[in-house]
Amino acid sequence: MTKYKYPKLFLFFLIAVMLQLRVVPLIEIENVVPDLVIIVLVYSVLSVGQFYGTMLGFTYGLFFDLFSGGILGTAMFSKTVAGFVTGYFFNENKIDFNTRTYVFVLIVFIIATIDSILYTALSSAAPKSFFVLVLFGGIFPGAFTALISFPMVMFNNKKYVE
Repeated sequence: MTKYKYPKLFLFFLIAVMLQLRVVPLIEIENVVPDLVIIVLVYSVLSVGQFYGTMLGFTYGLFFDLFSGGILGTAMFSKTVAGFVTGYFFNENKIDFNTRTYVFVLIVFIIATIDSILYTALSSAAPKSFFVLVLFGGIFPGAFTALISFPMVMFNNKKYVE
């Protein structure tokens, strides 16, 4: 890893937060929105590993809570867990495979679903039904986030060669 990768990842995070707070609400469908921060977090963790990913998830969640004005700790907790769980997909020998193929979209779906369920369950607007929580608070936002992550794979200028 080059020494310039960490500041670059943080810059991508700041751009994702600005887009998440200003642009993403405009594409909301029935209160379901994609999570751009999760896409950046998953890419970062798949590039650098689980321990760093857990710390990065904590940091991204803290800054997101501070920037969004939401309940302090909800995004921090859900992003920390998301970073930790994403670390299980990390493999030093498969970084290109995991970040440049459609496996990335599948990992984003899984992690975004987990993150959305935790975030919704901890927020003040948590649904009373577990089914509604999993479906509308987890699977739908996870699928929307995975859909938004497709361009990262489709337009990646470096072709993956196995």
